[in-house]
Amino acid sequence: MKIVMKNLKTFAILFLAAAVLSSCGGLNKMVKEADQVSYAVTPEVLEMHGGTVDFSIDVNYPAKYFNKKAVVTLTPVLKYEEAEASMEPLVLQGEDVTENNKSIAFESGGKASTSKNIAYEDVMMRSELYFNVTAAIKDKTADLGTVKLADGVIATPQLVYKNAKVLTFEDHYQQIVPKAYEADIKYVINRADIRKSEISKEEIDKLNQVIKKTDENERLELKGLEISAYASPDGELDLNTRLADKRKKSAEKYLAGQLKKSDVEVADELMSLLSTPEDWDGFKAALEASDIQDKEMILRVLSMHSDPVVREQEIKNLTAAFEVIAEEILPQLRRSKFTVNMEHIGWSDAELKDLWANNKDTLVLEELLYTATLAEDKETKLAIYKKATEVAPKCVRAHNNKGAILYKMGKMDQAEAAFKDAKALKDHDIVNNNLGAIALKKGEVAAAKEAFTASLGAGAKVNYNLGIVNIIEGNYQAAVNYFGSEASYNGALAKYLAGDDTGAWRDLSNIEMVGGMGYYVRAVVAANQDKSDVALENLKLAVENCKSPEWVKDRAAKDLEFAKLFETAEFKAIVQ
Repeated sequence: MKIVMKNLKTFAILFLAAAVLSSCGGLNKMVKEADQVSYAVTPEVLEMHGGTVDFSIDVNYPAKYFNKKAVVTLTPVLKYEEAEASMEPLVLQGEDVTENNKSIAFESGGKASTSKNIAYEDVMMRSELYFNVTAAIKDKTADLGTVKLADGVIATPQLVYKNAKVLTFEDHYQQIVPKAYEADIKYVINRADIRKSEISKEEIDKLNQVIKKTDENERLELKGLEISAYASPDGELDLNTRLADKRKKSAEKYLAGQLKKSDVEVADELMSLLSTPEDWDGFKAALEASDIQDKEMILRVLSMHSDPVVREQEIKNLTAAFEVIAEEILPQLRRSKFTVNMEHIGWSDAELKDLWANNKDTLVLEELLYTATLAEDKETKLAIYKKATEVAPKCVRAHNNKGAILYKMGKMDQAEAAFKDAKALKDHDIVNNNLGAIALKKGEVAAAKEAFTASLGAGAKVNYNLGIVNIIEGNYQAAVNYFGSEASYNGALAKYLAGDDTGAWRDLSNIEMVGGMGYYVRAVVAANQDKSDVALENLKLAVENCKSPEWVKDRAAKDLEFAKLFETAEFKAIVQ
């Protein structure tokens, strides 16, 4: 019995030793054969979209590799400029492990995947993605190595030009303003003589003054004098025809006397004489404007008859039934109407510029708003808009347009204050769009998007601004749609990001290159098409035309869009 117990004890010791050796041997085998594990990253080169770097990693384990009792931890690490960012690890386990991780079979092997994202920072532009891999069997651990997975990060969406389009209100200035003055002389029924009481009326006295002013004032130009004589439609047509003609002649005679008295000569072609025997239009207008009961019924009855004779009879019938028509409506129609058509000639562009330079206090609001559009430099425009806000402190247009020029001058705080002043006066799409432009400049993309979306009634420029927002958010096809068909730098960038290299190149060929960034994006497009010579040519132009050539060189040297060119002598000569 003692011999049996001794043998059992020896066997247990041997079994325990074998288990330990097997455990250690398992980790050693995994370390030794770690290069048999394969990895795939999508995308192969990391990219930034919408401010984040998103990627997925697939791990493929061969058969008879993954120890049944092992737990493997794979930690993604993005390394850049002597720093690194670790992400949540992927933890896998052998089929005998009872923890709650994905299991990998020993005999057949297996696959695992993980998706990650990390907020983008500029220092990540030249970086490398790794897996730090460790394995453990109970309390034993082993380092399975650091595996390079991908390079990163392509950040081409960063090239979006974030200056949104600000909107201005139009001025209402008219250099030539049509004007007209009208005055009536009324007649007694069936008479054509002009009564003294009529020509002594204030409106007739003013008529004479207006005619005189058109002759004396060099900024008033007479365009025509009209006399329209009428008879009320309650008489017979023949009688009314003769009566209207007589009234026309008496009015013409009176006007000729006034012109002679004022020593005003009017060319024959500017005189117009017209007589209307039956003033049905005037009757209808006067009736509609009256307070006469049942006027709608009366108008319907008259509209049923097109024959003037029948209408005359109906008028007589109505007059008998409705005395108020005879007392209030018909007397208004027995008249001659004088119309003076003229044009007021305002300041010319040259005169407005001179007034701003030498006598600015004489300019009124609309003249100031228009003069600002004539100014060639931003400082002068700003000064004029400031003056406009002083002249009309409650004018939303003046405050908004002042903000717009401040925005274009890069004075964002002052521009925002001006836009807020405008909004306090009126909640308008134009103003809200401009506040959205300020929000975009401040990096407040959500606020900018909200403002632009609420301002779509202000026109196509708001669509352009929403295109910028959609590039920033990573919605490239939506951005293309917002930019529309007009070629622009941002529109070309959106097309490239959406995969339309041809469209991007076409747009970049049809815009005026201001600065170097258009050339830079052309270089990116060409590099993507493996047109090395074209890419290098445009990259050189970008350096030569950009206000910050060192910035262009530094970016290009790190930009993986040019990865295939990094080692060429031509590329190095450009970026060094």
